[in-house]
Amino acid sequence: MAETMSFDAAAYTARGTERERVTLPGDLFDGTVNMPVMHQAVKAFLANQRQGNAKTKTRGFVTGGNQKPWKQKGTGRARQGSTRAPHWVGGGTVFGPTPRSYAEYVPRQVRALARKSAFNARARESAVLVIDRFDFDAPKTQRMRALVDSLGLTGRKVLVLTDGVKPNVFLSARNLPTTHVMPYSDVSTYHLLWSDVVLVEASAIGHALEPVAESEAAERPARAARPAREPKPAREPKPAREPRAAKAATKGAAKKSATKSAAKSAATRGAAKSAAKSAPSAKPAAKRASGGAAAKKTARKPAPKKKGEE
Repeated sequence: MAETMSFDAAAYTARGTERERVTLPGDLFDGTVNMPVMHQAVKAFLANQRQGNAKTKTRGFVTGGNQKPWKQKGTGRARQGSTRAPHWVGGGTVFGPTPRSYAEYVPRQVRALARKSAFNARARESAVLVIDRFDFDAPKTQRMRALVDSLGLTGRKVLVLTDGVKPNVFLSARNLPTTHVMPYSDVSTYHLLWSDVVLVEASAIGHALEPVAESEAAERPARAARPAREPKPAREPKPAREPRAAKAATKGAAKKSATKSAAKSAATRGAAKSAAKSAPSAKPAAKRASGGAAAKKTARKPAPKKKGEE
Protein backbone atom coordinates (compact mmCIF):
# COMPACT_ATOMS: atom_id res chain seq x y z
CA MET A 1 0.00 0.00 0.00
CA ALA A 2 1.30 3.46 -0.89
CA GLU A 3 2.48 5.67 1.91
CA THR A 4 0.14 8.56 2.65
CA MET A 5 1.41 12.11 2.80
CA SER A 6 0.13 15.33 4.29
CA PHE A 7 0.41 18.77 2.76
CA ASP A 8 0.05 22.30 4.01
CA ALA A 9 -0.43 25.37 1.85
CA ALA A 10 0.21 29.09 2.17
CA ALA A 11 -2.87 31.17 2.92
CA TYR A 12 -3.63 34.72 1.82
CA THR A 13 -6.43 37.21 1.97
CA ALA A 14 -8.36 38.38 -1.08
CA ARG A 15 -6.13 41.46 -1.17
CA GLY A 16 -2.89 39.43 -1.17
CA THR A 17 -1.91 39.76 2.51
CA GLU A 18 -0.12 36.65 3.80
CA ARG A 19 -1.47 34.85 6.87
CA GLU A 20 -0.88 31.56 8.72
CA ARG A 21 -0.44 28.35 6.72
CA VAL A 22 -3.32 25.90 6.38
CA THR A 23 -3.25 22.09 6.44
CA LEU A 24 -4.94 20.61 3.38
CA PRO A 25 -7.60 17.89 3.97
CA GLY A 26 -6.02 14.43 4.10
CA ASP A 27 -8.84 12.58 2.37
CA LEU A 28 -8.12 14.48 -0.86
CA PHE A 29 -4.45 15.42 -0.50
CA ASP A 30 -2.81 12.10 0.39
CA GLY A 31 -0.03 12.07 -2.22
CA THR A 32 -1.70 9.77 -4.77
CA VAL A 33 -0.70 10.52 -8.37
CA ASN A 34 -1.95 8.06 -11.01
CA MET A 35 -0.63 9.12 -14.42
CA PRO A 36 -2.54 6.63 -16.67
CA VAL A 37 -5.84 7.60 -15.08
CA MET A 38 -5.14 11.31 -15.55
CA HIS A 39 -4.26 10.67 -19.20
CA GLN A 40 -7.52 8.79 -19.75
CA ALA A 41 -9.57 11.56 -18.12
CA VAL A 42 -7.89 14.38 -20.10
CA LYS A 43 -8.20 12.46 -23.39
CA ALA A 44 -11.89 11.87 -22.78
CA PHE A 45 -12.44 15.52 -21.81
CA LEU A 46 -10.87 16.79 -25.04
CA ALA A 47 -12.71 14.21 -27.14
CA ASN A 48 -16.04 15.25 -25.64
CA GLN A 49 -15.41 18.83 -26.80
CA ARG A 50 -15.47 17.80 -30.47
CA GLN A 51 -18.58 18.44 -32.52
CA GLY A 52 -17.97 15.67 -35.03
CA ASN A 53 -19.79 17.34 -37.94
CA ALA A 54 -17.19 16.75 -40.70
CA LYS A 55 -18.80 15.25 -43.81
CA THR A 56 -17.95 14.53 -47.43
CA LYS A 57 -20.20 13.51 -50.35
CA THR A 58 -20.13 10.09 -51.91
CA ARG A 59 -20.97 9.59 -55.60
CA GLY A 60 -24.64 9.28 -54.72
CA PHE A 61 -24.79 12.78 -53.19
CA VAL A 62 -22.80 14.72 -55.84
CA THR A 63 -24.97 16.68 -58.28
CA GLY A 64 -24.92 15.46 -61.88
CA GLY A 65 -23.52 12.32 -63.45
CA ASN A 66 -26.89 10.78 -64.30
CA GLN A 67 -26.13 10.34 -67.98
CA LYS A 68 -23.53 8.04 -69.46
CA PRO A 69 -20.73 10.31 -70.82
CA TRP A 70 -20.37 8.34 -74.07
CA LYS A 71 -21.65 5.11 -75.59
CA GLN A 72 -20.38 1.79 -74.42
CA LYS A 73 -18.63 0.68 -77.59
CA GLY A 74 -17.07 2.16 -80.66
CA THR A 75 -15.25 5.19 -79.28
CA GLY A 76 -11.96 3.51 -78.46
CA ARG A 77 -12.01 4.93 -74.95
CA ALA A 78 -12.61 3.14 -71.69
CA ARG A 79 -16.21 2.53 -70.78
CA GLN A 80 -17.65 5.02 -68.27
CA GLY A 81 -21.02 5.08 -66.62
CA SER A 82 -20.98 8.41 -64.76
CA THR A 83 -18.90 11.58 -64.49
CA ARG A 84 -19.31 11.54 -60.71
CA ALA A 85 -17.41 8.30 -60.16
CA PRO A 86 -14.60 8.57 -57.53
CA HIS A 87 -11.81 8.55 -60.16
CA TRP A 88 -13.30 11.53 -62.02
CA VAL A 89 -12.44 15.14 -61.20
CA GLY A 90 -15.45 16.50 -59.36
CA GLY A 91 -16.61 13.02 -58.47
CA GLY A 92 -17.56 11.59 -55.10
CA THR A 93 -15.25 10.80 -52.18
CA VAL A 94 -14.60 7.26 -51.05
CA PHE A 95 -14.44 6.48 -47.33
CA GLY A 96 -14.62 10.16 -46.33
CA PRO A 97 -15.63 11.39 -42.85
CA THR A 98 -19.26 11.35 -41.83
CA PRO A 99 -20.91 13.05 -38.83
CA ARG A 100 -20.38 10.97 -35.71
CA SER A 101 -19.96 11.29 -31.97
CA TYR A 102 -16.48 11.34 -30.41
CA ALA A 103 -17.82 11.02 -26.87
CA GLU A 104 -15.85 8.87 -24.46
CA TYR A 105 -17.28 7.62 -21.22
CA VAL A 106 -15.10 7.46 -18.11
CA PRO A 107 -16.50 5.78 -14.97
CA ARG A 108 -17.25 8.03 -12.04
CA GLN A 109 -14.67 6.47 -9.73
CA VAL A 110 -11.97 6.78 -12.39
CA ARG A 111 -12.83 10.44 -12.86
CA ALA A 112 -12.65 11.01 -9.10
CA LEU A 113 -9.25 9.30 -8.91
CA ALA A 114 -7.92 11.40 -11.82
CA ARG A 115 -9.14 14.60 -10.16
CA LYS A 116 -7.55 13.57 -6.87
CA SER A 117 -4.27 12.77 -8.63
CA ALA A 118 -4.24 16.19 -10.31
CA PHE A 119 -4.74 17.95 -6.96
CA ASN A 120 -1.90 15.95 -5.41
CA ALA A 121 0.36 16.69 -8.39
CA ARG A 122 -0.10 20.43 -7.79
CA ALA A 123 0.30 20.03 -4.02
CA ARG A 124 3.62 18.25 -4.50
CA GLU A 125 4.82 21.33 -6.43
CA SER A 126 3.57 23.70 -3.69
CA ALA A 127 1.29 25.19 -6.32
CA VAL A 128 -1.89 25.12 -4.19
CA LEU A 129 -2.66 28.39 -2.36
CA VAL A 130 -5.61 29.04 -0.04
CA ILE A 131 -7.58 32.30 -0.11
CA ASP A 132 -9.63 33.01 3.02
CA ARG A 133 -12.65 34.49 1.22
CA PHE A 134 -13.60 36.03 -2.11
CA ASP A 135 -15.99 38.83 -1.17
CA PHE A 136 -16.12 40.95 -4.30
CA ASP A 137 -18.97 43.46 -4.06
CA ALA A 138 -18.83 44.22 -7.77
CA PRO A 139 -16.89 42.98 -10.81
CA LYS A 140 -13.50 44.67 -10.92
CA THR A 141 -10.68 43.37 -13.07
CA GLN A 142 -8.19 45.63 -11.33
CA ARG A 143 -8.79 43.91 -8.01
CA MET A 144 -8.22 40.41 -9.41
CA ARG A 145 -5.12 41.58 -11.24
CA ALA A 146 -3.79 43.15 -8.03
CA LEU A 147 -4.27 39.82 -6.24
CA VAL A 148 -2.41 37.90 -8.93
CA ASP A 149 0.42 40.45 -8.98
CA SER A 150 0.76 40.53 -5.20
CA LEU A 151 1.16 36.72 -5.14
CA GLY A 152 3.90 36.92 -7.77
CA LEU A 153 1.90 35.00 -10.38
CA THR A 154 2.09 37.50 -13.22
CA GLY A 155 2.27 35.71 -16.57
CA ARG A 156 1.44 32.27 -15.10
CA LYS A 157 -1.75 30.25 -15.60
CA VAL A 158 -3.90 30.69 -12.51
CA LEU A 159 -6.99 28.62 -11.69
CA VAL A 160 -9.31 30.18 -9.09
CA LEU A 161 -11.74 27.80 -7.37
CA THR A 162 -14.58 29.44 -5.48
CA ASP A 163 -17.02 28.02 -2.96
CA GLY A 164 -20.07 27.89 -5.21
CA VAL A 165 -20.97 30.18 -8.08
CA LYS A 166 -19.71 33.75 -7.62
CA PRO A 167 -20.44 35.89 -10.69
CA ASN A 168 -18.50 38.93 -9.44
CA VAL A 169 -15.30 36.90 -9.11
CA PHE A 170 -15.83 35.30 -12.51
CA LEU A 171 -16.43 38.64 -14.24
CA SER A 172 -13.40 40.17 -12.50
CA ALA A 173 -11.10 37.63 -14.15
CA ARG A 174 -12.84 37.31 -17.50
CA ASN A 175 -10.55 39.83 -19.20
CA LEU A 176 -7.36 38.23 -17.83
CA PRO A 177 -6.18 35.68 -20.44
CA THR A 178 -4.16 33.54 -18.00
CA THR A 179 -6.70 33.49 -15.15
CA HIS A 180 -9.72 31.20 -15.06
CA VAL A 181 -12.46 31.14 -12.39
CA MET A 182 -14.85 28.26 -11.76
CA PRO A 183 -16.64 26.62 -8.81
CA TYR A 184 -14.67 24.06 -6.83
CA SER A 185 -17.29 21.38 -7.48
CA ASP A 186 -17.02 21.80 -11.29
CA VAL A 187 -13.25 21.52 -11.62
CA SER A 188 -11.94 18.74 -13.83
CA THR A 189 -8.61 17.01 -14.26
CA TYR A 190 -7.97 18.97 -17.46
CA HIS A 191 -8.35 22.36 -15.75
CA LEU A 192 -6.08 21.37 -12.85
CA LEU A 193 -3.34 20.18 -15.20
CA TRP A 194 -3.78 23.24 -17.44
CA SER A 195 -2.99 25.62 -14.59
CA ASP A 196 0.39 26.42 -13.05
CA VAL A 197 -1.06 27.57 -9.70
CA VAL A 198 -4.40 26.78 -8.05
CA LEU A 199 -6.10 29.32 -5.73
CA VAL A 200 -8.74 27.60 -3.58
CA GLU A 201 -11.24 29.38 -1.36
CA ALA A 202 -10.88 28.18 2.23
CA SER A 203 -14.56 27.33 2.72
CA ALA A 204 -14.50 25.08 -0.35
CA ILE A 205 -12.08 22.63 1.32
CA GLY A 206 -13.70 22.81 4.75
CA HIS A 207 -11.66 25.57 6.44
CA ALA A 208 -13.18 28.60 8.14
CA LEU A 209 -10.55 31.31 8.39
CA GLU A 210 -11.20 34.41 10.46
CA PRO A 211 -10.95 37.70 8.56
CA VAL A 212 -7.71 39.63 8.98
CA ALA A 213 -7.56 43.41 9.33
CA GLU A 214 -5.69 44.90 6.41
CA SER A 215 -5.34 48.27 4.75
CA GLU A 216 -6.87 49.28 1.45
CA ALA A 217 -3.39 50.03 0.10
CA ALA A 218 -2.70 46.30 -0.10
CA GLU A 219 -5.22 45.96 -2.89
CA ARG A 220 -3.07 47.78 -5.40
CA PRO A 221 0.69 47.19 -5.43
CA ALA A 222 2.84 50.29 -5.28
CA ARG A 223 4.12 51.42 -8.64
CA ALA A 224 7.52 52.86 -9.27
CA ALA A 225 7.51 56.64 -9.49
CA ARG A 226 7.81 57.90 -13.03
CA PRO A 227 10.55 60.40 -13.80
CA ALA A 228 9.32 63.94 -14.25
CA ARG A 229 8.94 65.00 -17.86
CA GLU A 230 10.99 67.88 -19.16
CA PRO A 231 8.91 70.95 -19.99
CA LYS A 232 8.34 71.42 -23.69
CA PRO A 233 9.81 74.54 -25.30
CA ALA A 234 7.30 77.31 -25.88
CA ARG A 235 6.06 77.51 -29.43
CA GLU A 236 6.33 80.71 -31.42
CA PRO A 237 2.99 82.42 -31.89
CA LYS A 238 1.52 81.97 -35.34
CA PRO A 239 0.94 85.11 -37.43
CA ALA A 240 -2.61 86.36 -37.35
CA ARG A 241 -4.65 85.35 -40.34
CA GLU A 242 -6.05 87.95 -42.67
CA PRO A 243 -9.82 88.28 -42.69
CA ARG A 244 -11.69 86.69 -45.56
CA ALA A 245 -12.88 90.02 -46.94
CA ALA A 246 -9.30 91.32 -47.24
CA LYS A 247 -8.20 88.09 -48.91
CA ALA A 248 -11.04 88.37 -51.43
CA ALA A 249 -10.14 91.99 -52.22
CA THR A 250 -6.48 91.16 -52.82
CA LYS A 251 -7.43 88.25 -55.04
CA GLY A 252 -9.79 90.46 -57.08
CA ALA A 253 -7.13 93.14 -57.56
CA ALA A 254 -4.59 90.55 -58.66
CA LYS A 255 -7.05 89.13 -61.20
CA LYS A 256 -7.81 92.60 -62.63
CA SER A 257 -4.12 93.47 -63.02
CA ALA A 258 -3.51 90.10 -64.69
CA THR A 259 -6.32 90.70 -67.22
CA LYS A 260 -5.01 94.21 -68.02
CA SER A 261 -1.48 92.99 -68.62
CA ALA A 262 -2.81 90.19 -70.81
CA ALA A 263 -4.82 92.69 -72.91
CA LYS A 264 -1.75 94.95 -73.35
CA SER A 265 0.44 92.05 -74.43
CA ALA A 266 -2.24 90.95 -76.92
CA ALA A 267 -2.41 94.48 -78.41
CA THR A 268 1.37 94.68 -78.86
CA ARG A 269 1.40 91.26 -80.50
CA GLY A 270 -1.31 92.37 -82.99
CA ALA A 271 0.59 95.55 -83.95
CA ALA A 272 3.77 93.58 -84.53
CA LYS A 273 1.96 91.11 -86.74
CA SER A 274 0.36 93.86 -88.88
CA ALA A 275 3.72 95.61 -89.35
CA ALA A 276 5.29 92.33 -90.37
CA LYS A 277 2.53 91.79 -92.97
CA SER A 278 2.91 95.32 -94.51
CA ALA A 279 6.72 95.15 -94.78
CA PRO A 280 6.90 92.41 -97.45
CA SER A 281 4.71 94.50 -99.89
CA ALA A 282 7.59 96.96 -100.49
CA LYS A 283 9.91 94.21 -101.63
CA PRO A 284 7.90 93.23 -104.75
CA ALA A 285 7.79 96.86 -105.90
CA ALA A 286 11.59 97.09 -105.70
CA LYS A 287 11.87 93.81 -107.54
CA ARG A 288 9.57 95.15 -110.31
CA ALA A 289 11.63 98.34 -110.73
CA SER A 290 14.88 96.40 -110.97
CA GLY A 291 13.26 94.03 -113.46
CA GLY A 292 12.17 96.93 -115.73
CA ALA A 293 15.66 98.48 -115.79
CA ALA A 294 17.19 95.14 -116.70
CA ALA A 295 14.71 94.81 -119.56
CA LYS A 296 15.65 98.21 -120.91
CA LYS A 297 19.35 97.37 -120.86
CA THR A 298 18.77 94.19 -122.80
CA ALA A 299 16.71 96.08 -125.39
CA ARG A 300 19.49 98.61 -126.05
CA LYS A 301 22.09 95.97 -126.90
CA PRO A 302 22.49 95.52 -130.72
CA ALA A 303 21.72 92.16 -132.20
CA PRO A 304 24.77 90.06 -133.09
CA LYS A 305 25.80 90.01 -136.82
CA LYS A 306 25.82 86.84 -138.90
CA LYS A 307 28.98 85.59 -140.67
CA GLY A 308 27.56 86.06 -144.19
CA GLU A 309 26.67 89.65 -143.63
CA GLU A 310 30.21 90.82 -142.85
